Amino acid sequence: MIQINYNPDVLTCLANLSNDEVFTPPNLVNEMLDLLPAELWSNPDARFLDPVTKSGVFLREMVKRLMEGLENQIPDQQERINHIFTKQLFGIAITELTSLLSRRSVYCSKKANGKYSVCELFDDEQGNIRYERMQHTWLNGKCTYCGASQELYDRDDDLETYAYNFIHTDNPEKIFNMKFDVIVGNPPYQLNDGGGTGSSAIPIYHKFIQQAKKLVPSYLSMIIPARWFTGGRGVDEFRQEMLNDNRIKEIHDFPNASDCFPGVEIKGGVCYFLWDKTYVGKCKVHTHKANEILSVAERDLLEKGAETFIRYNEAISILRKVQKLEEQSFANLISANDPFGFDVRVEGSYKRVKPKFSKEPFKDSVLFYYYGWQKEGIGHINKSQIKKNLEWVNDYKVYISKAYGAGETFPHQIINIPIIGEPNSCCTESYLVVGPFATKNKTMNVAHYISTRFFRFLVLLIKNTQNAMKKVYSFVPLQDFNEVWTEEKLYAKYGLTEEEITFIESMIRPMNLNGEEEVMV
Repeated sequence: MIQINYNPDVLTCLANLSNDEVFTPPNLVNEMLDLLPAELWSNPDARFLDPVTKSGVFLREMVKRLMEGLENQIPDQQERINHIFTKQLFGIAITELTSLLSRRSVYCSKKANGKYSVCELFDDEQGNIRYERMQHTWLNGKCTYCGASQELYDRDDDLETYAYNFIHTDNPEKIFNMKFDVIVGNPPYQLNDGGGTGSSAIPIYHKFIQQAKKLVPSYLSMIIPARWFTGGRGVDEFRQEMLNDNRIKEIHDFPNASDCFPGVEIKGGVCYFLWDKTYVGKCKVHTHKANEILSVAERDLLEKGAETFIRYNEAISILRKVQKLEEQSFANLISANDPFGFDVRVEGSYKRVKPKFSKEPFKDSVLFYYYGWQKEGIGHINKSQIKKNLEWVNDYKVYISKAYGAGETFPHQIINIPIIGEPNSCCTESYLVVGPFATKNKTMNVAHYISTRFFRFLVLLIKNTQNAMKKVYSFVPLQDFNEVWTEEKLYAKYGLTEEEITFIESMIRPMNLNGEEEVMV
């Protein structure tokens, strides 16, 4: 094969512009391209689209494969280059900057028709890597296409709007006026909505997949955050679409995102998938860790009785044994968010109004558990400030943090250490309430159950970000809390094998109820 003069080191060393613009390493791109049928690379009529090109790495790596695959059919190197670039490879850049970067890495010139471009046939600067500056379509302060905040993204010409071309149109097929055999890429993951970043920002990656499916390609592959496995803000409908789509032939799951993107933290990890228009069947699920494939299993994406995707293949047999007993869910004991009504915001802002409380007790005061009480001391508050569930105040209950660091390595704690809430106490929105209960003994038994690896393993199957709302406890079965539940009793009750027990204990570390573990509220 005659090589085109590329500089691959540039794309392996690029720093990300932001968490919304994560550049894809070439080795990862090639792992994704390996999922496609090999005969595509020797098909001169096959068309490929990267609708979210940033560095141009997907297009560049496809060029290499097509140059080799078409060598016998188009022996002349320059003729082959001209054919591939003008007839087969197409990209839509996400910003003006990435359009220039992509053309430079693919055409060897930021202008497709420039003096140094490796393709001789383009008559304009963009070639087949397009970028058009677009504006959002505002309705009631939000973009109708992506949900962006008008306050943040209604910008003048000097600033990037992040109105991504591919998803800001009802007719994506008109961008190039053609059909594509393959759509592949790494879409932007989220947009800041003024309320924070990470899981609190607006997810948008799913919109690129939904838009790509409108073009009805033969194959679709994208790498995205794995948070869609369990749904969450803005992606519940997308999760259902994906889990009920039996055209998803493979999923490669990376619980630790840095295994794909060194130096980048993406809570819950990432995954890439292959969607095959003509395939109908089970999905081959690969779980990766570092440079290893830990497990591979062909299975349904949606397990019977589940609403979310179970990411660990080894967990399927354990969950089935638990569900076989058809017990009620522990989630029935968990309160909704903000159990006592302290989540009050400044008008027109995401900033919370911190409730006024005393560090010293006073007549008829109620004990008050707030974020930071372990260091600063428990608070005391007037009962009149409690807006919800006043009847719980005088009962025993368990407080548990509604957020805890998801962790990138195992064994991990998964949720925070439960706190016994004595009578005459309440808490802020930092906690959820488990209960209430009539006796201290039953409350202690609940806390002990929460501390077991068995309990926290079942939470892990749904919880893949730091948030631990009521839903993440759905797989956990209720027990008779008139007795103490140990790991051994739970393993025996559900008939777990030594192999299954070993897997649970490889994922979950012991929890010390005396509070000696690091507390992360």
